[in-house]
Formats: sequence, structure tokens, C-alpha cells
Amino acid sequence: MRHGRASAAISPTLSRHRQSPSKTSPFPQQLCDILITASLSKTLSQSGTRNLDANSTPISEPIVLQILRRNSLDPSKKLTFFRWCLSLRPVYKHSSSAYSQILRTVCRAGLLGEVPDLLTSMKEDAANLDQTTSKLLLDSLIRSGEYDSALGVLDYMEEELVGGCVNPTVYDSVLIALARKKELRLALSIFFKLLEGSLSYYLPGNLAANELLVGLRRGDMKEEFKTVFEKLKGMKRYRFDTCGYNICIHGFGTWGDLESALSLFREMKESADICTYNSLIHVLCLGGRVRDALVVWEELRVSGHEPDNSTYRVLIQGCCKSYRMDDAMRVFGEMEYNGFVPDTVLYNSVLDGMFKARKVVEACELFEKMVTEGVRASCWTYNILIDGLFRNGRAEAGFTLFCDLKKKKGQFVDGVTFSIVVLQLCREGKVDGAVKLVEEMEARGFSVDLVTISSLLIGFHKQGRWDWKEKLMKHVREGNLVPNVLRWNAGVEASLKRPQGKDKDYTPMFPSKGSFLDIMSMVNSKEAEEEASPLEDDPWSSSPYMDQLAHQVNQPKPLFALARGQRVEAKPDSFDVDMMNTFLSIYLSKGDLSLACKLFEIFNDMGVTDLTSYTYNSMMSSFVKKGYYKTARGVLDQMGDNFCAADIATYNVIIQGLGKMGRADLASAVLDRLTEQGGYLDIVMYNTLINALGKANRLDEATRLFDHMKSNGINPDVVSYNTMIEVNSKAGRLKEAYKYLKVMLDANCLPNHVTDTILDYLGKEMEKARFKKASFVRTKPNNDPSSS
Repeated sequence: MRHGRASAAISPTLSRHRQSPSKTSPFPQQLCDILITASLSKTLSQSGTRNLDANSTPISEPIVLQILRRNSLDPSKKLTFFRWCLSLRPVYKHSSSAYSQILRTVCRAGLLGEVPDLLTSMKEDAANLDQTTSKLLLDSLIRSGEYDSALGVLDYMEEELVGGCVNPTVYDSVLIALARKKELRLALSIFFKLLEGSLSYYLPGNLAANELLVGLRRGDMKEEFKTVFEKLKGMKRYRFDTCGYNICIHGFGTWGDLESALSLFREMKESADICTYNSLIHVLCLGGRVRDALVVWEELRVSGHEPDNSTYRVLIQGCCKSYRMDDAMRVFGEMEYNGFVPDTVLYNSVLDGMFKARKVVEACELFEKMVTEGVRASCWTYNILIDGLFRNGRAEAGFTLFCDLKKKKGQFVDGVTFSIVVLQLCREGKVDGAVKLVEEMEARGFSVDLVTISSLLIGFHKQGRWDWKEKLMKHVREGNLVPNVLRWNAGVEASLKRPQGKDKDYTPMFPSKGSFLDIMSMVNSKEAEEEASPLEDDPWSSSPYMDQLAHQVNQPKPLFALARGQRVEAKPDSFDVDMMNTFLSIYLSKGDLSLACKLFEIFNDMGVTDLTSYTYNSMMSSFVKKGYYKTARGVLDQMGDNFCAADIATYNVIIQGLGKMGRADLASAVLDRLTEQGGYLDIVMYNTLINALGKANRLDEATRLFDHMKSNGINPDVVSYNTMIEVNSKAGRLKEAYKYLKVMLDANCLPNHVTDTILDYLGKEMEKARFKKASFVRTKPNNDPSSS
């Protein structure tokens, strides 16, 4: 006896009959197996395998299968018994059925860590894994996130199955695993191999195809996404489900292909659900067509689909980014009325929009409401508050909030918070304080990113303190960002000292294709709208405006999107371009256009082509300020040739240039066309055009534009009031100028040094007017009889 005694549950008679069965046995074989199984199950449930003896315990495939299928036995006991049977090799070996059964048990019990050892034992026993079990095993591993083990199961199947023939549907699970693990290149390779190789009859399932498309969209693999979509679209047997359509609509819309997104909606509008409408509203908002998104939302409320939390979130964020704060608060109020509770992210979006629309008082009241209703403020919430206070002339309040957060609520301060304050200190010329704050930032363990470094470098440049570079390197110890920046600076300075190639002399770097005055050609004309395909009226349609958008094949492209620039984290693939933009800002702020152009030339020679709109906008803005309008038009043309999308800053520069050229009428026409096509306007664009109209002595139009800005939910800032006071003063409209000064003070908009200069001029003009009125003496004629 291995353990001292035989199992008491198995009688010698049953053992003898099981070992040497005969036709004259009083116990039929089936009954004998049943009794042995019951005895073994009782022993396993009570004491496990320690009371089992290999010499006296009869083991056969039917008995093992019955024990493994017994529902009353704990899965761990089954696994222990299965392993105990493995120790009986070579007398007994598990069959393929036994392995399939134990693998099913392991999957249902969640003991997936045992799978690799079981597969190894299966290979040693030369057992085969059937397709059903392998599919169950793959699905269980994928649901549990064991993607590596799932791929190992696939490798085992391809190696061990007879003829290497794997059921094509098994590959759906593999594609799902690879997509969720972000192994998209491998997933694409398998996908195309299945479609074009020996398994040309393979038809992917909707779940696998959707997972692959989602992975490609999240990975920003636009071309691969489009290729997979076209492959699936070209398969006659494949049909997209509603989820697949929603994924494609969202994907194409995110990349600015609004036409494809709307055409897909036209195909599947009969099965459209709330997710479809949410995707379309999101697409319209990303494309800058928030006005259309609001109309679709109005139709959605009466179409039988109830707006959900995502609907309100997407629409409110789109309104905030396009400065439609009145619409944003209207949707926000309806969201609360319908029982949806705004979360921290949504409050952050509204707060950010309030500050950018210069609604400081409203933003502070909204933050108080947020705290009162128990919504937890995040670190990003306080970052928005501090940055908003700084940008709206409330620097003292911003510094007070920052110091209070550091002392009392340190968990709400991160590297971005420090970076915002460093930037503000550099704007105010307090470079000493900025450097000390960077030291504290590094001491607290926050990484000093490229935004902070750029702010310091520009601050050093403005004060001529380049010797502080060594001090900066000394105090920022972790990482190699600062040394790389400084070495980059040294390399750029050395490159700029090299003479320009003679073959490039007298060759314009930005050849223009037209005059800056011929700018309306960049804005789509109304003819594009008139050429749209006629709309077939559907009297039963629940969303006729959405149908109209979907039928407009040749509709105008969005002028610019709502996407905001993200913080630069100094990624290796974009480090050079980001640093180029930093040093461009330094040279352009100094007015040294030759060095800026030389730096641009160096990067062109290096083959750097992924320039951002910020690069082109900075160059074009500097040329416009210097009066080089032809060169500015060349920059604009090159921007279009390189397929770099224009943003709102681009149109700000265009309107500024037209205003400086005395073509306020053309600048106003560009603005009108932008608003007609749903473009959004920020306060910079309003101020630029108001200034252009005022200097062109078109004061009535400037006044209407000023009122239009307020009616669109954007509060005028100090620049707006200064402009209106100045243009009215110089036009002799002193009462109007004084009125704007009074409105400015009533709105709690703090004056700045520019206001003081303008007020000095206004005061002198008012004094002249009073003196002229007081010194007016009526002269009597000489032939007046009363004079004699």
C-alpha cells in the first residue's frame, strides 16, 4: 500500500471484477463503472487523492470521464484527480475526450492558469484537441485578458491538428485577442492572409471585424482602417451590423471624412440607433459644424430615440469648443432636467468654455455649483481655473488659488499646474520666480516637459539671460529632456551660422501662386451647395435634416475643426518639430525673420515634412505684421500643398492681413462666409476684424460686430473695449468712446496699460472739445445798429 491502506470505498470484489471482466460476471461492466465512480467521487470529495492507491484503484477512460463530468464534485478536485491519473503513465494515458472535458471544466471554473501545463501533457500523450473545445478555450482566455495564452493555444492547434486544418471561425477569437492586445500589425497580417490565402472562403464575424476596426481607429491607423473597410465592403457575403456602421461613421468622422460618414448613415438609417446619432453628432462637432449638430439633436428628441448621457456630453463639449456658451448652457440645463447628472469631465468642459468666452463670473458661479452638488473636482478642474484666471487678467487670484492648493490640497497639483504658473511668470517677466518654481516642481517629483522648457527658453531670450541654461540643466536632474533641448539649441545655432547655398540664392522660399487679396478662393463658394444632389423627400423620415445632410454628396468641406492642440510630452517622433516651433517663436518674437526662414530651410533639407499648422501660422503671422503679404500668401499656398489643415488661427491671420492692407470689406466678406458655412469664431477673430473695420472708418459695421460677439455668448475682453474706445475716439465720436469705457468698467473688465494710453488720448480730445465749445464767441457784425 502506497499510503498505508487501500481505499475503503472500493471493495476487493469490484476491483477484481473490474480488472478481469468476464461474460459470467454477476456485475455488468456498466454497473461496475457506476459503483467505482461513486466510490471514487466520495473519496475525492472527502480526502482528495491521498487515499487512492494506483495498484488497487481501477482506472479506465469511462470512469475518468464520469468523474470529470460529475457536477457535485469540486473543479479543483477534478483537476487533482486528473493529475493523479497522469502519474500512472505509461500504464494509463488520458484520451482526447478526457483532455477536452478537463479543459472545459477549467474554463468554466476560471482556472485558466492551468491551461499551459495541460496542453503540454496533451502533447506528450499525443491527444488531439477538438474544434469545439479549442474555440471555448480561446474565448475564455480572451475574456480573461490572457492574450498570450490564447495565441499559444492557436499555435498548438496549428501544429497538432491533423492536416493542420483549423476551423476558420477560430481565427475570429485570435483577431479579437490581437486587437485588444494592440498587436494590430500582426492582426492585419492574419486578416489579409485569411482573405487572400488558402482560406479564401473565410468570412470574418461581425464581432471580430468590429474589434479590428476599433483597434485601428484607436491606433490612428487611418489608411489601414480604410483598407480593411474596403475589403469588408467588397465581400458580397459580409454584412455590416449596426455596431460596425457606428464604428465606421465615428472613425471616418474623426479623421475629417464627413462625406463618407454621412454616406454610411444613408445606407443604414433604417437600423440607426441612439449610438448612430451620437456618432453623427460627434462627427459634426469635430468638423466644426456645431449648428448642424444642434439641429440634428432637436430632431433626435422627437424621432423616437431618447438622448442619453453621451448625447448631451458630446453636444455640450462641441458647443463649448466653438464658443456657443448659450447653447451649451441650454443643453446643460435640459440634461439636468431629464435626470442626467453631469460628471467632473463635463463640468471641466463647460468651465473651460466659459473662461475662453471671457465669462469669468459665470465660470466661478458654475464651479461653486459643482462643489455644492457634490461633484468632485479633479486636478484638471483646478488647472482650468488657474489658467482661466490668468488669461482673463485675474493673475492675483490665480496665484492665490495655486498657493492654497499646494498647501492644503497637494493632491490637486500636478506637473501641468506648475507649467501653467511658470508660463504666467515668464509672461510677466519674472524669470527668477519661474526658475525657482521649476526647481520646486522637480523636487516634488513632477517631470519637466517640453512646454515648461519652452516657456523658460522664451523667457530667457526676452531678457537676454541665456547664461541661465546651465542653471536650468543643474536643477532638472531626471530624464534627458533638458540636455537634449540644449544640445539641439547648440546645433541649431551652429547650423544658422553656415552660409546659405549659392544655388538657393535669390530663390524665394515661399513662392506665391496669387495675391493675398485673392483670398476668397480659399473659402468654398455657394455654388458647391447649389450643386448638391437633390433630396428625395421621405414623408416618414424621423430625421429629415439628417437625411438632407446625408444626400449632400458635394457639400462644402469643413473649414476648420474643433480639435485643440495637446500638450507636448516630447515624444521621440515629434521632438524635432516641437523644438523647431519653440525656436521659431523665439526668433519671430524678436522680429528676426531671416533666422526663422533659415531654421525652416534646415528642416526642409532634413526631410521633416510633418509640420503642424502652428508652424505655418507663426511664419505667416510674422510676415503679415512686417507687411510681406506676398510671402505670407506663399506660406499659405505651401500649407495647402502639404495638406496641413487650416485652423481658426490661420483665418485670424488672413483677416489681420486683409485689414492691414486696407481691405476691411474683403475681411468682412471672409468672416461672413465662415459664419454661413457653420464656422465658429473666437474672440481673437472678432477683435481682429473690429480693429480692421474701425481703422477703415466703418464704425457702424464695427459696432454691429461688437454686438454680434456679445449675442453669440462671448464676453468682450480688454482688447475689445480698447479697440472700440480707440476707433471711436479717433473718429471724433467721444460720447460713444466714453460709453464703451463705462460699459467696460461696469463689466468688471480691468483696464491695462493700453487702456491708459487710449484714455490719455480720449481725455485730450474731450478737453479740446470743451475748450472749443467754451471759447466760441458770437461775433457781432459792424453794421449792427446797437453797436453805435
